[in-house]
Amino acid sequence: MPEADLGRDSLTGLPGMAAATSWLERHEPGFIHAMLVGLHRLSSVNLAYGQAGGDVALAEIGRRIADFAVEELGPDALVARVGGGEFLIASSGSISRERWQWLAEALTRRISRALTVRGEVLHLVPRTALLRGVPDEAGAAIIDRLDQALGTAQQQVGRRILWADGSHRARGRSAARLEADLIGAMARDEIEIVFQPQYRVADGVLVGVEALARWNHAQLGRIGAETLFSIAERGDHVAQLSRHIARKALSLAKDWADLSLSLNVTAQDLASDSFASEFRELLDEIGFAPDRLTLEVTEHALVGDFGRSAAALALLASAGVRIALDDFGTGYANFRTLKALPLDTIKLDASMIRDVDSDPRDRAILTAIVAMAQALGLKIVCEGVERESQLAVLQAEGCDTFQGFLRSGPISAAGIAALL
Repeated sequence: MPEADLGRDSLTGLPGMAAATSWLERHEPGFIHAMLVGLHRLSSVNLAYGQAGGDVALAEIGRRIADFAVEELGPDALVARVGGGEFLIASSGSISRERWQWLAEALTRRISRALTVRGEVLHLVPRTALLRGVPDEAGAAIIDRLDQALGTAQQQVGRRILWADGSHRARGRSAARLEADLIGAMARDEIEIVFQPQYRVADGVLVGVEALARWNHAQLGRIGAETLFSIAERGDHVAQLSRHIARKALSLAKDWADLSLSLNVTAQDLASDSFASEFRELLDEIGFAPDRLTLEVTEHALVGDFGRSAAALALLASAGVRIALDDFGTGYANFRTLKALPLDTIKLDASMIRDVDSDPRDRAILTAIVAMAQALGLKIVCEGVERESQLAVLQAEGCDTFQGFLRSGPISAAGIAALL
């Protein structure tokens, strides 16, 4: 029975316990990898901000988990809310124990990012239990085994991830080995760049692409961007990886004269005094026109040293590079941020678009954001567009550009060339 037939959680829109159990029962246990994520501080959020505040936090965490699962595991993975602050993620694909461990650590990193509840910034760090199913194990037994392991993890100070078989981190490739693998992957040009097409809202014309990184590891399989940067962060290789991705993406997109290219900028990039000058040199070296490039920066990347970051972005903007504030609507952006940065674009997070075609309040928020952006002379890019009805709202409100599975997911450079 499809998960939708068994009902969905009204708060997060995710399948519930019955749907999760049904999914597990339909798949061969010996090939199932599952993790149970628990937010043990949720009760404190409810006490501090009331039930409504806790619901805001839960809905946002559910969205982050669902987006992560699609990116890293594909659309067939299970994501369900199985308890108050507990979420189950499961996949029946071929996944090594080591990769499942790293996926859990990367998901922890995403969940732990700042979120805003009633104007205040919170960080909720989850505890996670992991397992691989064994032959003839029932779905309810899998969930029960995860629940027991999660309870153990929550009682141990500093313990974030625990395998349900009682072991510590996955045996096999150590963190140091993975970090060395990553350095080698960059040297051997093994990091693949895929491109998320971006379309003009008014007429559906392809106008740009966003560059995204993937790593096809020989032993661990495909490693998505979140896990890739989690590995790089542990080894202090984020800036090196970011430069590698930028160079490769710029080279691939150089001849797509009709398309703009969007690249993500990290906090480690902006922390370097030479970032702006080195990036301008890279553009000159490759021969990429600055006015075809948009650098996307999140609020998270700015918090380390806002003044330094703003100055670096201003230098690049003076050379013609466009600057976009990414994930708008998920953080705590204020008018100081919009005023101080040399912004050309604000990029609305998928959570801002998800219900604009069904929730009048979300539509009203979008209307207000568009009015503000137009008053400031900013363009609006919308992420996560999946339905024609959403696109119709964006057209009516006057948004500029959209991306999402309604038209295309990330595709190869050859795929973009074919579209052109």
